[in-house]
Amino acid sequence: MEPKPSDYKTSVYADWCPGCGDFGILSALQMAIAELSLEPHNVVIVSGVGNSSKTPHFIKANGVHTLHGRLLPFAMGIKVANPNLKVIGVGGDGDGLGIGAGHFVNAGRRNIDITYLLYNNGVYGLTKGQASPTLKLGTQTKSLPNPNINEAVNPISLAITAGYTFVARSYAFDVMHLKEMIKQGIKHKGLALIECLQPCPTYNNVNTKDWYEGLDQKDPYTGKTRPRLYKLESIGFDPVVHNDSQLFAKKVAGMEKAQESGNRIPIGVFFQNTLKPTLQERFLNRIPFYLQNSPAKQQLKDEEGYSTIDLSEFMDELKTS
Repeated sequence: MEPKPSDYKTSVYADWCPGCGDFGILSALQMAIAELSLEPHNVVIVSGVGNSSKTPHFIKANGVHTLHGRLLPFAMGIKVANPNLKVIGVGGDGDGLGIGAGHFVNAGRRNIDITYLLYNNGVYGLTKGQASPTLKLGTQTKSLPNPNINEAVNPISLAITAGYTFVARSYAFDVMHLKEMIKQGIKHKGLALIECLQPCPTYNNVNTKDWYEGLDQKDPYTGKTRPRLYKLESIGFDPVVHNDSQLFAKKVAGMEKAQESGNRIPIGVFFQNTLKPTLQERFLNRIPFYLQNSPAKQQLKDEEGYSTIDLSEFMDELKTS
């Protein structure tokens, strides 16, 4: 029997505010896991700290609720220890691009095979709505006494520059599109980022659901609304690197699209490079027995607490390399 999204729901009450975009992201993630027929014991959801970081409590799979800004090192450590697991990081814009910005950048150097969902609403929703690193310069949300004084970080451009090999964006209330982006990210071999645009109905009174759907910008002649969001696939945008000579141009094209804002905000896949080897593949070049004897498969100690790890094979490999 094919799994259903409800199979991945827990009995833990989701205490997000009514209308929060987190609900749409949670539903899309559960749908994606179900449609990929991933077994719960082979999935690990890793989060940092924040409202979005409560997500592991609501998904029936392995969950690790870690430290503020530290979900990526935890997720990478889990994947290195057991490369057979599907590891999915979930966290907010403040968690990932504020205190966690160093990890966000350095993760791109490794191209480890994990998927990272970045919930982006422009504010710190857990701590009363301060400006997050993604809030635009000059924007004044309801909790700010004055307009935001800092330039915004663009997660898509930063990820492409840092070396992520799958970079996409979607919208929390377009659950079907977001589900497809998550599925593509999970299936991609390498480090995948999906930026999830989401309204915060409590603290961000600027980038609201109505704002994303263009209800504030009706055509003066037809009276029809003009949604700010449009799909890259609808204009034939090709994000895939087909050969090494295209790499730079594809990165530039993805970053140029990522800079569009205001009345035109693209969603979809901005960049994908399947040619770059993953960290696991690089490990195999150096440690041929890595997959057969990964750290998670090793017995660390015997009944008396003494180490049982035999490093002789590893040391022999180092001597000959």
